[in-house]
Amino acid sequence: IPRTAAMTVYGDLDVSVLDELPPGRTPIETQWSRTDEDEAAVWQLVRDEVAAGRQAYIVCPLIDESETLEVRSAQETYDELAHGELASLRLGLLHGRMPSADKEQTMRAFRERELEVLVATTVIEVGVDVPNATVMVILDAARFGIAQLHQLRGRVGRGVHISYCRLVGEANTPDGEARLEALVRTTDGFELAEIDLDLRGEG
Repeated sequence: IPRTAAMTVYGDLDVSVLDELPPGRTPIETQWSRTDEDEAAVWQLVRDEVAAGRQAYIVCPLIDESETLEVRSAQETYDELAHGELASLRLGLLHGRMPSADKEQTMRAFRERELEVLVATTVIEVGVDVPNATVMVILDAARFGIAQLHQLRGRVGRGVHISYCRLVGEANTPDGEARLEALVRTTDGFELAEIDLDLRGEG
């Protein structure tokens, strides 16, 4: 987070550097999928990983469709995928407007592999640990900040299998391009925090 990075540089703070992944974590291969052909390959990857016994997350910026923003919502994406590219898979939907009991039930079903794909908003950004999940698809990825993207990517790579992160959609600003290119280039949180600091300032 830019402010934290700035405080470690300018503030009188003691700093502990944890520059290794926790034990048992696996590498995450990150790609930026810009075109329709790229996106078709993303859904094929999801189908392939599920066929191999793994699970996937699909993250959207919004819960419901917006008339003003041209970005995909979780509800719309869930409906489209359930009847289209991922019709053969068991999908679940998770967002912040659901009652707590429904959210817990959906996460339990995903953890216990009753669901193969979880379509969600950023409610899964932290505190979710499903080692069998190996694919993180982030739709309209340029709508998210570097810290959010890095946190979301960290939901996979928690088991013994290689994991994949796919950043889907065009970036319409130079800053958006820089954010997505940084995520593809590195999984180092320190380097990403420095890039975020350069792009956003210290806040």
